[in-house]
Amino acid sequence: MPTGRNFSDVTIMLQICLMFCFLSITSSQSRYSSLKKGHNITLHSSQLVCSLPGPQGPAGNPGIPGSPGPVGPMGAPGKDGPDGQDGEKGKKGDRGEPGRTGNPGKPGTKGREGVIGKAGRRGLKGPRGTPGVAGKGGKKGEAGDTGDEGPPGGCNCGNNAGRSAFSVAMTKSYPKERLPIRFSRILLNEGNHYNASSGKYVCAIPGVYYFAYDITLANKHLAIGLVHNGQYKIKTFDANTGNHDVASGSTVLRLQRSDQVWLQIFYSEQNGLFFDPFWTDSTFTGFLIYADQDHLNEADRKANAEATILP
Repeated sequence: MPTGRNFSDVTIMLQICLMFCFLSITSSQSRYSSLKKGHNITLHSSQLVCSLPGPQGPAGNPGIPGSPGPVGPMGAPGKDGPDGQDGEKGKKGDRGEPGRTGNPGKPGTKGREGVIGKAGRRGLKGPRGTPGVAGKGGKKGEAGDTGDEGPPGGCNCGNNAGRSAFSVAMTKSYPKERLPIRFSRILLNEGNHYNASSGKYVCAIPGVYYFAYDITLANKHLAIGLVHNGQYKIKTFDANTGNHDVASGSTVLRLQRSDQVWLQIFYSEQNGLFFDPFWTDSTFTGFLIYADQDHLNEADRKANAEATILP
């Protein structure tokens, strides 16, 4: 710095001046001592005064650097500088390894119900399920109106003890599958043992019976069977050929009292039974061939007992 350099130069000049003054005094004393022995010496006052500093001499060679001083205490942190400008966008780095799968999130809110799609094709009919548990019996209903008087009932006495025969016809086409077919047109019902409401023949006289059926079919195949107490005894299948056709069957059965016999379709959609009042009929027929001997003996015993009581 300029101020420090001037101060150093002045100091050097003062040191030189003092050194000259000291040399002058020493020289004067030496002369004075030598003259004192035999010579008179006169000293001017100007000789005892230091001369004024002369002009500045040339700068000396730099001295040897001193040893480094001790580390000074850490200064206070400076103020934050202004934010630098944003650098250029770097190149896209390589794709990192996939991280671990996070925990499943909470279920979202239920979305709105979608539009109902078009109905698909109808599937094949499945197997028949097991019967369900019977429900509780309902309350007894009110008594119905008195029905019309029915035909006279059968008699188990005398000459009527072994009579039972029926012949019935259809009045509708394509009955339901796996249900008793109801032949509602009565041609003959000797003994009134055929029930037109249920389509079943109910045995009242134990013995051997003959059953037969002649069924007209059209537009569909026909799979029909004769059922005895829930068991198929005979089955008949007739394929539809595009024309009217007739399927028939017959058999002989031994029946006990309260046994039931009926006809029904045994295969799905094979109910081609056809009715045409001006063209064709479908009939179901049955009759008793002979009654059991025990039944006849019991009937004779009752008839004889009643004859004895009568006056």
